[in-house]
Amino acid sequence: MTHTVHPYAHRLGILRDWKSRWFSTNPRTYREGIKIDTSIREFLVKRLRGMYVSSIEIERNRNMLRVIIKTSRPGLIIGRSGEGSVKLKKEVEKIIRSLKLTTPPEMKLDIEEVRSPESDAAIVSQMVAEGLEKRMPFRRVIKQIAEKVMANRDVEGVRIGIAGRLGGGDMARSEEIKKGRIPLQTFRADIDFAREKAYLPYGVIGVKVWIYRGEIFADKEASKPKH
Repeated sequence: MTHTVHPYAHRLGILRDWKSRWFSTNPRTYREGIKIDTSIREFLVKRLRGMYVSSIEIERNRNMLRVIIKTSRPGLIIGRSGEGSVKLKKEVEKIIRSLKLTTPPEMKLDIEEVRSPESDAAIVSQMVAEGLEKRMPFRRVIKQIAEKVMANRDVEGVRIGIAGRLGGGDMARSEEIKKGRIPLQTFRADIDFAREKAYLPYGVIGVKVWIYRGEIFADKEASKPKH
């Protein structure tokens, strides 16, 4: 068997931080916290589909729950004069209330803009899925998007894999394109990875994207011992 590790999980605590940042010593509140996180994520993934969301992060303290949505299209979510974000916050609060918790937390919703969408694997995977759902030829979609990603100066390598009933064929198969380097075994390599699904009339096509953004070295000045 192969020992394939998720590139994000592989670098947790080294280059990456957790997407849910909170701590609980009480088993009951821990169980409720996990339930809230899962429900919010499932709802937002469905609700914000097509809005190029990079990640959904959750922070929690004793009486406040903060949901951070990172997207390259913040205007679509915020809406005219902030109506969209107010409506979204009410919908998330409704989801939390439906869980019938002992002490429902106060909620805060933050929307942050992703400055460089071509170097973000989650957004690139959504671009590929969008192209496939528009019935564009799959080879052209992955080739054009790979070239677009490599045109970004932050990116040193990209790999896009798609699998399923490509082109409407009766038998599922997979296609892949790779440009530049993807050093998966190097811990200091900043590799972003994402999975996405393209929903077509004849079935689902899976999309995987790896983006290599160079190596991250610790700041030499910060790491020097202070006297």
